[in-house]
Parts: sequence; structure tokens; C-alpha cells
Amino acid sequence: MHIGLIGLGKMGNNMRARLRNNGIEVTGYDPNPDVTDAATLTDMVAALPAPRVVWVMVPSGAITTGVIENLAEVLESGDLVIEGGNSRFTDDAKHAAILAPKGIHYVDAGVSGGVWGLENGYGLMVGGDAADVERAMPVFDALRPEGPRDEGFVHAGEIGAGHYAKMVHNGIEYALMQAWAEGFELLSSKDELIKDVPGTFKAWQRGTVVRSWLLELLVKALEEDPDFTDIEGYVEDSGEGRWTVEEALHNAVPVPTISASIFARFVSRQEDSPSMKAVAALRKQFGGHAVRKA
Repeated sequence: MHIGLIGLGKMGNNMRARLRNNGIEVTGYDPNPDVTDAATLTDMVAALPAPRVVWVMVPSGAITTGVIENLAEVLESGDLVIEGGNSRFTDDAKHAAILAPKGIHYVDAGVSGGVWGLENGYGLMVGGDAADVERAMPVFDALRPEGPRDEGFVHAGEIGAGHYAKMVHNGIEYALMQAWAEGFELLSSKDELIKDVPGTFKAWQRGTVVRSWLLELLVKALEEDPDFTDIEGYVEDSGEGRWTVEEALHNAVPVPTISASIFARFVSRQEDSPSMKAVAALRKQFGGHAVRKA
């Protein structure tokens, strides 16, 4: 199978490598001449066999919409666009509507895995017509982790369902990171009793009910900087957590833990907090997100 991939940043570049490693031919396009395979978007489309499959992996919002509009001009009826960025689910219907008059199909894909996806695979949540999802299944199978498909991939529903599922996933992620961060701060505050905070977390990696990949990443971060002295406790939010809370309000669903984790990030921008240093370190570990130096 041969696909196009637009956007070769941290995620897109690793996804291109994983696809190629798993037998999918990829022609990538990026404005950065150092990483692109095609000089222009038109050249990328011309290199693909029809009917084409094009994966879009660019920042959400106006940039994604612009790429969709450009693809509507150069793709043909029967082609398929997969939008894999962190778009808000409400944008998916708009993007599909831009492509529909040309007969171009659309699937949205929530992607989790961060900078570790190349090695470990990506968790995938997709929305769209069943025939379109099935058509792209070789791509999804190449990207997802090894093992049973249903443990790393879900066709969650119609267009928008993939990004909605990813939104909720990220809301849960916010809350989990906050719990780990608060535990770190409490252990660190009891230094007259707890003499080995990194070792305490490390001892939880086997046999305990709280063992997880986030715990492994926190241990890794603590081994690199035991007191987080090189990290400022300032944490950004990329949108999905806010959208989760907004959806909870709209649907009258209580999400107090997720809500509290969002507000904690706002607090981090007002004062230097040990727990927020832990959250910042975790985001760097799993997603390669930038941290502010202390």
C-alpha cells in the first residue's frame, strides 16, 4: 500500500518511519525541505496511486482546515483523507463537508503514543464510514501496537467519533498525571521520613495496582532529575482537557477529577509548584513537549 502523509514534525516523522518499517510505502510532504519527500503538495498527490489515501498530521485548528481546503483542490473523487491531528471533534463534520462535494472521503483518527510511538506503536481511535475505515486498515495495523487489534485500535463510530474518543482519553490522562504529581509532592514534603522518593515510585512498578506506563515515565524522569531542579513548574494545556470539561458541562456529566487537573495547570502558571514540575516532566517524557528551564 502507498499513502501520502502531510506533516512531518515530531509525530508525523516517526509515523512515517513506523509505516515504512511495516511495509507501507509513504510519500511525505512538509514545508521543511530537510524532511519532505515531495517538493509540493501537488507533487505528493501525483506520486500516489489512485484512489489515493492521504494522512494529515498537522497542528489542529486553522492549519488543519487550510490543508483540508488545499486537498479538496488537488484530490479526486474516491480518494480518502485521514485526519490524525488533535482536532476538536466538531471540526470533523466541517472538514468532511469541504471534501464531500468532490467525492473525497474522510476519516478522523485520534492518535496516542507521543514520541514513543515509533517503537511501541500508536493507540488509534477512528471515526467514519465502515468501508472507509476498512480500506485504511493496513495503515492502522501498521501504526498500532503489536498484539490483538482491539487492544490498540477502535472504530469508535461515525465521523467525529475518533477525535471525541481521543478528547476523553486526554482528559483522563490529565487527571492521571495530576494524581501522580500530587503523590510526588506529598512524598517529597515528608523528607524527615521518606528518604528515597524516586525509589518509592520505582518499587511500585511491579505487583501494585497503580503500576502503569505513566508511572514508568515518572520513574525515568526522576532518575534523570530527582528533584526536578531543572524544570519550571509551568504546564500548558493543548485543548483536549478543556474540551472534555466543556462536553461534560454540555451533557451534565460530572467530571470533578478531570476538571481539577485542568485548574491545577492554570495554577502552575501563577506560581512554581513541585507537583506541576512533575506534570511538566511527564509531558516531556511521553510526548516530547518542551519544558521551561528553572
